[in-house]
Amino acid sequence: MTLPASGGLVLTGRLSLAGQPWLADHVVAGQVIVPGAALVEMAVRAGDEAGCGRVEELVIEAPLVLPSQGGVRVQVTVEEADESGRRAVAVYAQAEAGTFEEEWTRHATGVLASANVAIGESWEQWPPPGAEAVDLDGFYPTLAGSGLSYGPVFQGLRAAWRRGEELFAEVALPDGVSATDFGLHPALLDAALHVIPGTGGRPDRAEVPFAWGDVVVHAADAVAARVRVAPSASGEGVSVTLADTTGGLIASVGSVVLRPFAAAAPVRDDLFGVEWVPAFAVNSTDMSDRWAVLGGELAGAVSYADLSVLLAAVGAGESVPEVVVVRVVPESGVEGVAAAARGAAVGVLGLVQEWLAADLLAGSRLVVVTERAVDAGPEAPIEVTAAPVWGLVRVAQSEHPGRLVLVDVDELSDEAVAGLRAGVASGEWQFAVRAGQVRVPRLVRVSSVAAPAATERRAGTVLVTGASGALGGLVARHLAATGRAERLLLVSRRGIEASGMPELVADLEGLGVEVMVAACDVADRGELAGVLAGVPLTGVVHAAGAVDDGLATALSPGRVAAVMRPKVDAAWHLHELTR
Repeated sequence: MTLPASGGLVLTGRLSLAGQPWLADHVVAGQVIVPGAALVEMAVRAGDEAGCGRVEELVIEAPLVLPSQGGVRVQVTVEEADESGRRAVAVYAQAEAGTFEEEWTRHATGVLASANVAIGESWEQWPPPGAEAVDLDGFYPTLAGSGLSYGPVFQGLRAAWRRGEELFAEVALPDGVSATDFGLHPALLDAALHVIPGTGGRPDRAEVPFAWGDVVVHAADAVAARVRVAPSASGEGVSVTLADTTGGLIASVGSVVLRPFAAAAPVRDDLFGVEWVPAFAVNSTDMSDRWAVLGGELAGAVSYADLSVLLAAVGAGESVPEVVVVRVVPESGVEGVAAAARGAAVGVLGLVQEWLAADLLAGSRLVVVTERAVDAGPEAPIEVTAAPVWGLVRVAQSEHPGRLVLVDVDELSDEAVAGLRAGVASGEWQFAVRAGQVRVPRLVRVSSVAAPAATERRAGTVLVTGASGALGGLVARHLAATGRAERLLLVSRRGIEASGMPELVADLEGLGVEVMVAACDVADRGELAGVLAGVPLTGVVHAAGAVDDGLATALSPGRVAAVMRPKVDAAWHLHELTR
């Protein structure tokens, strides 16, 4: 927007890993950093609006760190023009997690000016005469060792040559990465800088662009470029020229100076977890509400054998209960924990579907009670076979607000019944009763665990199941890029034959990680045991799963079982086989 009083401009925006996922591939010293080339692109964009075709200078004052969740607000300010037409420009960011009163940080400041007329070199012969090829074998793993952990989008250097103090290179964006939203895609410009350590920089330490001078974008939408890097005319830093295959200029940088990366104070990037916090102590047991209970006894409630009996009674004229309680007790004698868990989920599914279809009870609430199915504290053994009931009923709660309540008790004692009544009366839709106290789940910030430095790769093998899926591949690359794994064991049903698996393996090996791939149905205990035999695991990420989406009212026991098998059965097998 234009500022009428001064004639200045303000451009606003938002950056996040959800909105710009390609930024996740730019990791410096273990942090996702918005590259300096992206700040230059913002300044170029601001110059377009201000009628200035050249970024005369731009100094990076502080790294812009992106949080893993949420985003940052960005503003680029352009001051009014001076007598020569030059305008001051600055890039600011603010953590989105805070309020609008929270302090803004200035990350870059510089000057915009009118564009110089630049004439590109002809480059009729490529590579230029006298240039000798540079071996790029292990180039990006070496950079990762210095703290520059680039993912696929930023691994754009394809070939390089040297001629005296000059360097020449070919850079390109990966297939499928579009450049149409940029004057010059930051990943392409960043890749053009990757050979600069060869002109006097230090390849053994993380160096990033600090000061830019005379940046002009001559042609938009480039996805590949030929690059010349040479000492700048000013003698400070290097100049960079990007051209197409005919020698037509794409962009020119009069000078760029690198310096060692200085770690930034982290943006508010808290991890969140669920904590069961005390809500209130139970002091009374109000029995005034009309309560019913299915398949058991509950003090102050009318008992019915099952839901069909209750519906028949209401249909015959009995009062409609305001609250109907059902206690979930996993079937005993079922062979295997996973089978018992599936049985509990399927049983509750049938009851919930019948409840939601009962028009006579549309104004009533069904209270589903489990015992120690959630870790609500204090220390108590967890009945894992009932845990899936919570996941299933939570879904139904989201789809049918106000119809269902989830309660977990340590045991169904008189004290717990009093807590049950008090919790339902409070309006909470999920709560636990522990030792006469009602506890409710709330999101709280938890401390994050810093990743080891890339040069201090954690020893041992980490297993990733479902590695051929989007989540499995994302996690595997994260483990490799952050140094959390020395070796990776990737498991999927089709193994190396799975779509995208060879490319994933190549990317991981390029990051310096040893990779093993196995084909295995992780829900088959025997197959999984064979794959894990003799492998000293230090970590497991269980990303395997099946998807069969549907509303709670449309699910069937077969669909639930098919989804739970690769997730629940496999998780229990992994638990037993990795003890």
